[in-house]
Amino acid sequence: MPSHNVALFITCLTDQFYPQVGIAVTRILEHFGCRVSFPPAQTCCGQPFFNNGFHDEARDLARRMIHVFDGSDYVVTPSGSCCAMVREQFHELLHNDPQWEPAMRSLASRTYEFVEFLHKVLNVDLSKLRLPSPPRPITYHYTCHLRGIGVKDEGVRLLRQIGNVDFRPMEKTDQCCGFGGTFAVKYPAISGAIVEDKVQCIAKTGAQTLICNDAGCTMNISGMCHRDGVAVQTKHIAELIAEAMGIEIDRW
Repeated sequence: MPSHNVALFITCLTDQFYPQVGIAVTRILEHFGCRVSFPPAQTCCGQPFFNNGFHDEARDLARRMIHVFDGSDYVVTPSGSCCAMVREQFHELLHNDPQWEPAMRSLASRTYEFVEFLHKVLNVDLSKLRLPSPPRPITYHYTCHLRGIGVKDEGVRLLRQIGNVDFRPMEKTDQCCGFGGTFAVKYPAISGAIVEDKVQCIAKTGAQTLICNDAGCTMNISGMCHRDGVAVQTKHIAELIAEAMGIEIDRW
């Protein structure tokens, strides 16, 4: 397998609330021969500004990110949401800027969500991996932004390769969890109703573990699981793969 120079784009929520996911992503990519770097100057990609109409502020952050991640072969992030920001919204901010548009298009072409990178670039085979016995009932949340960038059942296919994964399909797989960034703040009643329905679907699977690959969705769903008394552990797929590889990652 050829070696790739990969820069990790950690994202704000992962950095602040789920740093173990960033460690797991790094260790897994290194396991598959990648040289992983972490540009320390990285900040927010600007998505909260963009979604709330502050496009000048978002444009400044987009330019900063393009500069910070210049020179890497690939940029890999554990967040489909922030990946979508780079690949879709940066174009809206900079497509008429002759100074920044070429670099923006270059960054967008090199930026991948973690599962997407494993599947499309590294073409990994996880069939030799195995979770500790006994088989673990696991379900999967298809996040909206992942579907938006064309990542559909790749994560489930990777899960099914791992031994001792008892995969439990969920009803309404295409339904949002209700987070939607600031949507959950602006419309809490609607958001709460959507996530409660999602949690009911999770509970019906009987799964012990929910795989969710966007930190915002994870926060929203795990919070409602706690309030509704649904005993399910929410993890990023990188944490599960790391466990199957025997990589110990401390949880903060």
